[in-house]
Amino acid sequence: MASPDRKGTPRVIIVGAGLAGISTAIQLKKQLGFENFTIYEKADAVGGTWRDNTYPGCGSDVPGHWYSLSTDLNPNWSSYFVNQPEIRAYWEELFYKYDFLSHTKLGHRVVSAEWDSDAQLYRVVVKETSTGKKTETEAEIMIYAIGGFMSPLFPKDITGVGKFRGLAWHSARWRHDVDLKGKRVGVIGNGCSAAQFVPIISADPSTQVINFCRTPQWYAPRGNFKYPRWLQWIFGHVPLVMRWYRNWIMARSDIMFLIFRKDNRLLVAIAQRVLSRYIKQMAPKDQVAQLTPSYAPGCKRIIVDPGYLEALNRPNVTLSWESIKGVVEDGVELKSGEIVPLDVIIFGTGYSLEPVDLSVRGSKKTTIHEYFKEQGGATAYLGTCMPGFPNCFTLLGPNVASGHASVIFSQESQIGLAIQLIKPIIDGKAKSFEVRDEATDKYNTWLQKRLGRSVWTDCNSYYQVGGQKQTKIIATFPGPVGLFWWLTRRARWSDFIGVGAEAWEKQRGRDTLKKRGLLVGLLSLAAGLGLLLEGQRVVERILWLVVD
Repeated sequence: MASPDRKGTPRVIIVGAGLAGISTAIQLKKQLGFENFTIYEKADAVGGTWRDNTYPGCGSDVPGHWYSLSTDLNPNWSSYFVNQPEIRAYWEELFYKYDFLSHTKLGHRVVSAEWDSDAQLYRVVVKETSTGKKTETEAEIMIYAIGGFMSPLFPKDITGVGKFRGLAWHSARWRHDVDLKGKRVGVIGNGCSAAQFVPIISADPSTQVINFCRTPQWYAPRGNFKYPRWLQWIFGHVPLVMRWYRNWIMARSDIMFLIFRKDNRLLVAIAQRVLSRYIKQMAPKDQVAQLTPSYAPGCKRIIVDPGYLEALNRPNVTLSWESIKGVVEDGVELKSGEIVPLDVIIFGTGYSLEPVDLSVRGSKKTTIHEYFKEQGGATAYLGTCMPGFPNCFTLLGPNVASGHASVIFSQESQIGLAIQLIKPIIDGKAKSFEVRDEATDKYNTWLQKRLGRSVWTDCNSYYQVGGQKQTKIIATFPGPVGLFWWLTRRARWSDFIGVGAEAWEKQRGRDTLKKRGLLVGLLSLAAGLGLLLEGQRVVERILWLVVD
């Protein structure tokens, strides 16, 4: 059970007990000393995407020391890139370390939230997933930490899956009870997930793998390595070593953003040449031409190759580039009319970015989905706030992700911004803050202008509305994560409408004047001392002339 509400204390609801939800709860406790929050998680366990994705070879393509919280560094990562069980264990450990179980309701889904302008709070409907029973609750602040990869995505143009007499599943819902030994397995898709599990399932030579591909991908060498025990000891016991190591990883990775800007033509050309050479070195010679994309690197997420290209050289692995007409009883029918017989079909076709659980009605009586539709796609201010939705924050919202960096860092930046906006409310100095339309429009005009000069306009990808390159880019931020941190590091209060914040705003104005006055005073003192010292030097020079 969640902690009971303290009388007169604002209440916070966190939707989701995944990485963003746990990170938010930690900062509420650490920065604000605040504990009147409830985490609602629709599943029966915590961990988000690392709870749900358990397919063979599942892991992060971001180094573990960066794919973790800056407040809770982990000296014990076993390797540079970390696999799913270890990542999930890290986040579960944090959940119990900070005693969040007493704040969490597992198996409960937030169905909807509606803003009551008179009461200055959200009226929230929650459903218990096991029984379907609905209850109502209230909260002054809503934080949607539901992430960007929520529901498995099945291609709409591949029909007939229900006709298949064999077994079929999505990689995000892996069937660990099925032994693939001796079976003909069709893998649909060649993105990050498929690239991770194809090398694992094809390691058994009795398993025949036919990988159906639509679009070629760019691959970069993974270069993974184990951390020796002595280095883990240094990370854990020698101050600042692990922090500086993490900063080095971040700085090196963030520079990679330069290849995502079309203006940097030389860098883009060099990246294309280097990655093309890697494909040529690792892939079967007769597949190199089809495996090498014509679009710029980074237009789709570059795959940090976990051994996929090398696995394609195995005699039990086959690539098929012919379009699929549909699934039939015995396997997959190609558009040529050929039927490929299969025992198992695995969809490695990614995830839907549609925020289904983001069902919120705001101060203008419209929903977030209606606002997105009006804007031509998901839109937000710094990916975090939307006009018309006071005290509502979305983590890993529109245009927050990157194609080269850690989303954990970006989420921490968002949480830092949200904490600034939440603090006056928790302190009882304000009722609500709502981002202005003009501030959101100004930010997104700048955002889309920069995105228009990026490589993400070069091909179709899940970064865009409907996966079509002629539509709005809604997933990625057009810059290094260091820039995103800079933009979120300090709330621009003029971009927000405050309700019940008049006294607080006056006090903040007085504090600003005091700071400016202090700065002017210090500058004046420094200038005066400079003149005094300069005057002394002039007198000294005259005296020396007299003495000489």
